[in-house]
Amino acid sequence: MTASEDSVASALLAWYDRHARTLPWRSPPGAPPPDAYRVWLSEVMLQQTTTAAVAPYYRRFLERWPTVADLGAADEADVMAAWAGLGYYSRARNLIAAARAVVERGGFPDNEAGLRALPGVGAYIAAAVAAIAFEQRAVVVDANVERVVSRLFAIADPLPQARKAIRVRTDEITPAQRAGDFAQAMMDLGATICTPRQPRCLVCPVAGWCEARAEGEPERYPVKAAKKTKPMRTGSAFWIERGGHVWLIRREGRGMLGGMRALPGDGWSAAIDGSGDAPIAAEWTCVGTVRHGFTHFDLELTIRRASATQAPAVNGEWWPIDRLGEAGLPTLFAKAAARVLG
Repeated sequence: MTASEDSVASALLAWYDRHARTLPWRSPPGAPPPDAYRVWLSEVMLQQTTTAAVAPYYRRFLERWPTVADLGAADEADVMAAWAGLGYYSRARNLIAAARAVVERGGFPDNEAGLRALPGVGAYIAAAVAAIAFEQRAVVVDANVERVVSRLFAIADPLPQARKAIRVRTDEITPAQRAGDFAQAMMDLGATICTPRQPRCLVCPVAGWCEARAEGEPERYPVKAAKKTKPMRTGSAFWIERGGHVWLIRREGRGMLGGMRALPGDGWSAAIDGSGDAPIAAEWTCVGTVRHGFTHFDLELTIRRASATQAPAVNGEWWPIDRLGEAGLPTLFAKAAARVLG
């Protein structure tokens, strides 16, 4: 059978009405749509992050900042600390900026163009909020939808080149009514049935229209370009302690881990290895190493430890070691601290 808007959408929505996942940021099928703040917050958090990882962060954010006005009035350092562990920290900086922009304009824009004007809101988030919160017809394409549509139409071009064709095909099957439920149904289908490996085609509500299944090799799609090998960088982190406190710096506001508290380092980055130079003259002990993967490189970080009588000549603060969990250290430096405290 040839996929069409009516056939695919009807089958998928009927399946969604029975099998929709229960998620803290969702309304059940057929219920009034959730508040735009909740949809937007969840979608920002879900970028490149799993629902299981996001759920506890989402709940804590709503408990602390239940409205967009509360978030817009929050101290940036508090938001960054609450975000610690979710990664991709530019999302948190954009979250604050967008919340303040929404407060300034008196509420969320109710259309894709207006939403796209908010800091950090790209095509996907704008479409998702427009469809789910404002019930507008919008073409919502995330990684799950990419996989479903590339299989449904056997789109053989490799990613990312295939994304234009995937969007066109998604547009063809997106209904005018219940666009938000349709988008979430596509996401659920990709997460639970049309999975990357061993898709459950026998129970798929749109299997009859799936060209990849007809070919007999649905796992071939989406076709992905060969991965490039990420470089391995090396660097050092320095644990400087005094009287039950450790010296923490705040990284520059932009760039990798921007605005986050951290241990002092030796200048490592995605482009270069660290120098090995310590921030103070001291008797340093090597505690060990930790490894961490960033988007564009992997890092092997050596942790060095020393005691000090004076504060280093770099901006920072003495933080109580017994309250280190409140500092909001990003995962890399939380690993380093765990290695020291052991």
